[in-house]
Amino acid sequence: MSDLLAYFKIHSTSDLVWLGLGVVAQLMFSLRFIIQWLVSEKAKRSVMPTAFWWFSLAGGVMLLAYGLHRGEPIIILGQGLGLIVYVRNLMLVHQGRKTGLPNESES
Repeated sequence: MSDLLAYFKIHSTSDLVWLGLGVVAQLMFSLRFIIQWLVSEKAKRSVMPTAFWWFSLAGGVMLLAYGLHRGEPIIILGQGLGLIVYVRNLMLVHQGRKTGLPNESES
């Protein structure tokens, strides 16, 4: 067991908590695809629900925090840029609701 912990650079309880956060973040980030798939199946067409963008944002923020803590530049770069896309899409959804325009992403 200690070899496994050493492999994942787990040397303290804090490291274990951060690993747990990283796992939960990745699961949340992955759930967005399941949500999108289920909504699309129900609608019988490809649909991008608002929940997809919220799960993307929440998972992305958590993964960015994990990447910053671990000093992983690939995670930091990928999630940092992705957050811009998620926030912008949520802004567009909100603007569409304010103006009363139909939202193609929801059913």
